[in-house]
Amino acid sequence: MSKKNVDLGTGKVGKLLVSLALPSIIAQLVNVLYNIVDRVFIGRIPNGEIAMAGVGVAFPIIMLVSAFSALIGFGGAPLVAMKMGEKDNDGAEKIMSNSFSTLIIISIILTVGLLIFREPILLAFGASEATLGYALDYLTIYLIGTIFVQIALGMNPFINTQGFAKIGMITVAIGAIINIVLDPIFIFGLNMGVKGAALATVVGQMVSAIWVLQFLFGKKSILKIRKKYIIPSLKVIIPVMALGISPFIMQATESIVLISLNNQLLKYGGDLAVGAMTIMSSVMQIILLPLTGLTQGAQPIISYNFGANQLDRVKKTFKLLLICCLTYTVSMWAAIMITPETFVRIFNNKPELMEITSWSMRIYFAGILVFGAQIACQQTFLALGQAKISTVLALLRKIVLLVPLIFILPLFLQDGLQAVLLAEPIADIVATAVTVSTFIIFYKKKLGGSSQKMNNESIA
Repeated sequence: MSKKNVDLGTGKVGKLLVSLALPSIIAQLVNVLYNIVDRVFIGRIPNGEIAMAGVGVAFPIIMLVSAFSALIGFGGAPLVAMKMGEKDNDGAEKIMSNSFSTLIIISIILTVGLLIFREPILLAFGASEATLGYALDYLTIYLIGTIFVQIALGMNPFINTQGFAKIGMITVAIGAIINIVLDPIFIFGLNMGVKGAALATVVGQMVSAIWVLQFLFGKKSILKIRKKYIIPSLKVIIPVMALGISPFIMQATESIVLISLNNQLLKYGGDLAVGAMTIMSSVMQIILLPLTGLTQGAQPIISYNFGANQLDRVKKTFKLLLICCLTYTVSMWAAIMITPETFVRIFNNKPELMEITSWSMRIYFAGILVFGAQIACQQTFLALGQAKISTVLALLRKIVLLVPLIFILPLFLQDGLQAVLLAEPIADIVATAVTVSTFIIFYKKKLGGSSQKMNNESIA
């Protein structure tokens, strides 16, 4: 532990950032493979463009299911870490065991509720007569595996928080590899189509869930899931949910964005436009992943040095993070503007889908140029303990700007489809401007002074 502290406080910032960010980037890339690989294979079945649109319509529901796992997992794991820091492993096991049983209860409620109402929900979310069948096929099988999703995603943070980062990474990798292997077998070999893609995902999540449980019930884990704490207590679960509400909102609001986009795109561009959005949301995930990994790598360096009052190292780390994030988003922006077809071909090569997706991408991703600054500043707020500011700024982009613009812009522009697509770059640019301005004010106030000044402020 001391070596880690020394490294964070004295090691070269560049080397530290690479060493901490690289595993995070790899984990993020592996994690997203579930959805990306499914879409790659689905795009190559007969009527692949319509099938992809169907899966795209179902995706907000899938994100909502994942959001509930974040509510418990990301809410409970920090509390467990605090209890371990207090040398109260019994209290930590109580939180973890309560979280496990709560996830099972949530999964049962979600499975039953969503299976009953899946068709009207999908229609409300933008499904058409052509895409509804595909959406139902995929979602029905996926929902049957909800309990595996909740356990795999919701309990894995409890492995990471104990210091077993490699075990946590294997959890994600196992599921993704199984999904990749089974996808072509189920989809093409057994001729199951979108049902095969969903089944491959469920099997992958099931194996991940088994891996998580065998570790948390096994001898290697510092903390164990205990039968005596299995019945959930409100005194334990309410603080967990209170802490997990922020990541829950972040994921849940992403569903709202996708629902809004799918509905408006169906209205102004039909099923092909929804299919194009499915591809573009996948590309957006690919763009965001390295950024997430970079910021996750920078966070412990920034947090530690801010706590240690080494403001120069905080500034140096932030500047390096900002440069890396902006360089990456500018590069991706240039690649999309020059050759959008390259990205589309990964998922589908049908001329009509390629055409609409290629020109749509140039509009939709126009604001990604500056998005690196948004992410760097927003995540640095988190690293400095300003979670509320970070959440507010994220909600500004998605809920305050993006969702209303999706519905407002078509009222003023003749081409409704282009108007819907324009909402994204406008929201990106405005949100980035507000975030950077807010960060500059915060930077001058909190990071502009000397270490002595900071100490005096703390004493006062």
